[in-house]
Amino acid sequence: MKHLLLGIVMLTLPGCFGEEDRIYTVDELIDDEVLLAKITSECRNNPGALRQTPNCQNAEAADWRVRLHLPRNRQEAE
Repeated sequence: MKHLLLGIVMLTLPGCFGEEDRIYTVDELIDDEVLLAKITSECRNNPGALRQTPNCQNAEAADWRVRLHLPRNRQEAE
């Protein structure tokens, strides 16, 4: 029984930490328009808390590049 409980905890624990902690690059956000729109929306809805986060900075850079059709740049906040 103890091993079963430990197994369940080990399988569910990775679900608690995932995509939300991941920092996306500008190139990844340019390639995934849905993800870019989601992150951009979250950042604009809570600029006081999120403006300086790497994902918001990368999303802003990706959004500008997409809108202005600028070439990709390998220097983004990480």
